[in-house]
Amino acid sequence: MSRYFTNLFVIFFCFSGFGQDKPIDSQQKDTVENKPIDLQPKDTIEYKQEYGLRVGIDLNRPLLSFLDEDYTGFEIVGDYRLTEKMYLAAELGNEEKTIFEDVGNSPLYNYTSSGSYIKLGIDMNTYENWYGMNNAITVGGRYAFSTFSQTLNEYNIFNSNRFFNPGEFLVGAEEGEEFSGLSASWLEFVLGLKAELFANIYVGMSARLGFLITNTEEERFPNLWVPGFNRITDGSNFGVSYNYSISYFLPLYKKSKKKKKEVPESEEE
Repeated sequence: MSRYFTNLFVIFFCFSGFGQDKPIDSQQKDTVENKPIDLQPKDTIEYKQEYGLRVGIDLNRPLLSFLDEDYTGFEIVGDYRLTEKMYLAAELGNEEKTIFEDVGNSPLYNYTSSGSYIKLGIDMNTYENWYGMNNAITVGGRYAFSTFSQTLNEYNIFNSNRFFNPGEFLVGAEEGEEFSGLSASWLEFVLGLKAELFANIYVGMSARLGFLITNTEEERFPNLWVPGFNRITDGSNFGVSYNYSISYFLPLYKKSKKKKKEVPESEEE
């Protein structure tokens, strides 16, 4: 009798081991409806990200306009999310600045440069956000174009031999001469960041290095300061600018966030 029970136990053990050969997450057949049953259902939660338009203003230029009586400026900033990491970006602005040049303590001339500019390009977000966050650390580029005019307000004639007028230069004959129809274009390399301060309200800052491509100027008076580019110096086509912005994000639609492929433990080792 004990031999009978021993054989029965061995047969039961063999069938139990065979039944466990399949992985736990394999599909079984429902004995009632004959439908597959997933013993380990996969995560079906779909994570979505917001896509839309973000529009704001540069805070730096109105502040300078308030502090510096020789400067007025305004700039609108915006971007549109194209992909998970890529944004179409643009800036549109207007600036006017009066600059005084002198030699030592003697005034030489002063002029006013005034005009508008537009910058178009892309930004790539290098920051890996947690779910629900849209902060950004961006690297990007712009193509910029500016149209403007320059007015020579007054000037003095430089004379190294000032025997009769040792204290000052001779005053020029014409004053208030305007040179219009001027233009310039340049490329910008942009480093920036944006952080969500409140719901859909973002603050940002960026630093820009520009390289002048074209510069249409008057023969009698060169372009010395270009709106959107800043000062132009002899022997250099580079310019530096920056901005501090506040903007509002208008969500238009949502897209599923791509999940990263899980690396098997065997590959990680």
